[in-house]
Amino acid sequence: MSKASWKEELRNKIWGLLEERGVAKFPKPVYGRIPNFHGSETACIKASLLDIVKRAKVVKVDPDSPLREIRRILLLKGKTIVMPTPRLRNGFIILDGRNLPRSVISEASTIKGAFRYGKIVIKPQDIPRIDVFIVGSVVVSRVNGVRLGKGGGYSDLEYAILLECGSINREVPIITVVHDLQVLDVPLKRSIHDVPVDTIVTPTRIMNVIEREERPIGIIPEILNEELKSLPIVKYILKSR
Repeated sequence: MSKASWKEELRNKIWGLLEERGVAKFPKPVYGRIPNFHGSETACIKASLLDIVKRAKVVKVDPDSPLREIRRILLLKGKTIVMPTPRLRNGFIILDGRNLPRSVISEASTIKGAFRYGKIVIKPQDIPRIDVFIVGSVVVSRVNGVRLGKGGGYSDLEYAILLECGSINREVPIITVVHDLQVLDVPLKRSIHDVPVDTIVTPTRIMNVIEREERPIGIIPEILNEELKSLPIVKYILKSR
């Protein structure tokens, strides 16, 4: 079985399991998405109470639905969020919780609201130093930290972009917020571009990955498809090398 086919088979299995168990939550269907789930708010609260998150000043948070509550909490605490725009078409959005009235923070935690209240950043040098990542996943291994997203490669590319522009180092702490059904107790095979996580937070558990695998050292141009290569922020970085 090819890499692509086993990954897609596993994604479909997890999406189906979430639907079958009644765990999946709007937006539905969850197929093709980072799935939202009942209990995501509880998991986000747990993640926000981790010492590494409490100490952080700048947090990169994905725009996925199950992470909305942690975006809201972080902004309320006056932290700065770096959020990738969907499919990285417009680079990243910077939201500074210190400069947002409390009355707009709930709206600002949505994708639409982030565009309204945040600052769009295309040039990598305008992205601040990031203390911690919070990402969504379709499935993740608690053994080696390897995760699968929707399959577009954007989350891994975001890491590579931020690494190349100096906003993070390879050991930036990465937390994923998922449902318990999305966590595997067996290792997943890592592809060259995959970015393993350190910590898994579910509605019921906080798990440190047993033996996290290595992470990539930056953008790997030869594995990017034409859509990813054509992104302005990717073209900018590759041209600057």
